[in-house]
Amino acid sequence: MFWCAFVVFFLALGNELHLSHATEVSVNNTENKLCLYANLMVNFTVTYEVGVNKSETVLFVLPENVTTEGSICNNTTSTLKLGFGDGHSWAVEFTKDNKTYQVDSIVFTYNLNDSSVFTNSTSNETKSVTAKPRITNVGVDTYYSCKSENVQRVESVTQTLYDVTLQAFVTNGSKSDTDTVCTADLTSTTVAPTTTVTTTAAPTSTPTPTLPTPTTGNYSIAPDFNSTACLMATFGLRIGFKQGDKVETINLVPSATEVGGACGVNSSILILTSDTIDIMFTFSNDSKKFHLHALNVTVKPATGVAVVAANTNMSIWVAAVGSSYMCNKEQTLTVTETLTLYTFKLRVQPFGVEKGEFATAVECFMDSDLSFLVPIAVGVALCFLIVLVLISYLIGRRKSRTGYQSV
Repeated sequence: MFWCAFVVFFLALGNELHLSHATEVSVNNTENKLCLYANLMVNFTVTYEVGVNKSETVLFVLPENVTTEGSICNNTTSTLKLGFGDGHSWAVEFTKDNKTYQVDSIVFTYNLNDSSVFTNSTSNETKSVTAKPRITNVGVDTYYSCKSENVQRVESVTQTLYDVTLQAFVTNGSKSDTDTVCTADLTSTTVAPTTTVTTTAAPTSTPTPTLPTPTTGNYSIAPDFNSTACLMATFGLRIGFKQGDKVETINLVPSATEVGGACGVNSSILILTSDTIDIMFTFSNDSKKFHLHALNVTVKPATGVAVVAANTNMSIWVAAVGSSYMCNKEQTLTVTETLTLYTFKLRVQPFGVEKGEFATAVECFMDSDLSFLVPIAVGVALCFLIVLVLISYLIGRRKSRTGYQSV
């Protein structure tokens, strides 16, 4: 009975994480032929006022269900306008020359009177911000493809685009099969010429060096320069990722990492950016407990293409609001089939930080005193199997003797 309960608990810890759905839309022209296509994911982080010298930050995503009213397809200019929620919209402006097209601007409009998103807002205004992303030189009759994160920060709004597929000025009424890949997804190294080099030395295989334990970094977010931290985190981080059939690993270097993010009532985010790793942690709370809700990761290795992974339906690192979560032992987190996170000496508190110090920690199972039950459970299970085998053997032997004597 004890063994069965342990197995159920252990399996519960390893529930598979599911990816969120992208927003996919098609816009037809006056001839009812496809002229604009988009399939992408967008996160919005907006800081807004809730009182005198008080503000909150909310994080929300572009939903699956949007309207395309206001979208326009012309010969040299086009607009993709996506409406959602109560008065919110996201519009992309395109222009075209003879051989290429580009994105001139992205206009995000949000309605502060929407209490379902902007809780306790003191304003009922509808505001707009205009970003100018570097999406240029997209070949006509190709689609723009970018799996890497594209972060646009304007005033109190941060927009994060990833897994983007965009095509404007579609010809022949169907999306192209050819893509123009963004620079961030391309390899940063030049492909060596295919010259054969002959040496007299015998070929030897060089084993992949084992990385040292990642350096523990201390990261914090404050509402402004004069405030104490509202989000705190400390951990060492390693990322394992696939390049074809090969699995590689890379450590995050705290001294070469920039820290960003925002604190909100129901959502807080931590963004870490370096030359090789971009990662965004999104935490949520239900007023009683918090958890890590989403991860967006981009790895830019020295060789090969960038690896991008996103998971926005997670529920790990759970603790009561006002507490911190701690796990000193190495944790392995499978984000997607191509990317895995390893954390070391982890401690996080995304809500309820007071005086810039961690609150009492909720320990992970591996750190707790119950961790000794793992080898005990395995031993009990093995003993149980041995007893079953022995009983089966004795019953079989007894039947064998009875059959022999009755002949």
